[in-house]
Formats: sequence, structure tokens, C-alpha cells
Amino acid sequence: MSLPEVVSRHEWRRARQELLVKEKAATRARDALNAQRRRLPMVEIDTEYVFEGGDGKASLLDMFEGRRQLVVYHFMFAPEWEAGCRNCSAFMDQIGHLAHLHARGTTFAAVSRAPYTKILPFKARMGWTAPWYSSCGGDFNEDFEVTLERDGELVERPGLSCFLRDGDRVFHTYSTYERGLDGLGATTTLLDLTALGRQEEWEEPKGRASALGAPAGSARIRYHDEYDEYDEYGA
Repeated sequence: MSLPEVVSRHEWRRARQELLVKEKAATRARDALNAQRRRLPMVEIDTEYVFEGGDGKASLLDMFEGRRQLVVYHFMFAPEWEAGCRNCSAFMDQIGHLAHLHARGTTFAAVSRAPYTKILPFKARMGWTAPWYSSCGGDFNEDFEVTLERDGELVERPGLSCFLRDGDRVFHTYSTYERGLDGLGATTTLLDLTALGRQEEWEEPKGRASALGAPAGSARIRYHDEYDEYDEYGA
């Protein structure tokens, strides 16, 4: 095994400071990239997708649960499989308490091609509480390029898509796949992919922080059991 070089504390601090300069540059570059992502145009969804979830049939609009934004994780679980993808399961394991997303008017949900009768017991086995819907029999996965045809067979790939609601109109704002999912899972990393972002005053473009008619994002952070009055932002 190749291990880091052993040095004195003084030498370590000097090397750490050199790295810190590059880390700060990477943070500024990431902020700029996130701002560019928020400036992406969006596409209105005019297809009437039908999903099945815990409350029966649902539309894409229903999946918002009344909030302004929706983040969909495309969980690899084909109809013929008996269990969901292990890597997708590891991703779901790291999703934090959803109250922090809800307070920023954002809903998180997973979608798979497997029928809901297969999703439900696997979800119970994993102990997950996040909403999970079946798109079985529909074109949602194909339209969002997570179920692809290769050599005459359908194959799955992981992905994540973001949507914005304006009244009853739904818009697709962003999608990423495979290695684009690296480093995602925390509340802020998911919000960074959305059109409204973290809703902080310092974010570009200006004007998104007040889009929900609420205080800036960081001002809404509470213990997750104290969010009741904040959970309605974005409805």
C-alpha cells in the first residue's frame, strides 16, 4: 500500500496551506458553475406521465407535493429485477432528512421502472421513507435518458433530474447521469442542481433567494423536528 509521506507538523501545515489555495479556487469555480447551471433555459413538460406510489396513481405535478421544485433520483430497478441496484441503494442511504429540502420548497423522490409491488417490499427492507414511484409501462425513463436501448436490449443507468413548478405548469430544468452524481446526496448539493439553488442572497443570478416569499435559505435552517411552519414555502 502506498501511504502519504511522513513529515513534521511544520511541513504539514505548509503543504496544507498550499492545498488550501487550490481548494478555495475550486470552491469559487464551483459557485460559478452552479450559477451558470441556474441560468440554463428550461423545457415545459407537456406529456401526461402516470406513476404509481404510496397513494396510488400520481402525475408528475402530484409528485411536487405542492412545493415549487422537485428533484427526481432515477433509481435503477428494472421490472424483471428482484431487487434495486446496489449503487443506487448506497446513494439513497446517504440522503439526509428531507425536512431541510422541504423548507426550501423542494421535494425529493425516487422513480424506477419496476412495478410498485416490487418497489414497496424493497423500500421497506432498506428502511427508506423518501417517496418512491413506479414509472412501469410509461415512457418517463426513456424520455429522460435513463433507460436506453443498446444492441436491441433495454439497459438502465443512474441519473437525477430537476423540475420547477409554476402553478400547474411543470418545467424540466436539469439532468445529470452516472459520474455526474459523484459527491451528491447532501441537501446543499441537491439544491445546487436546481433552478432556485440554495436561495441565498449571495447566489447568482439575483432574485432567486426570494422566489418562495420566504427568508433566505440559511435563515430557514431549523432542527428537523421544528420545521412545521416552514414546510409550506413554495406551495
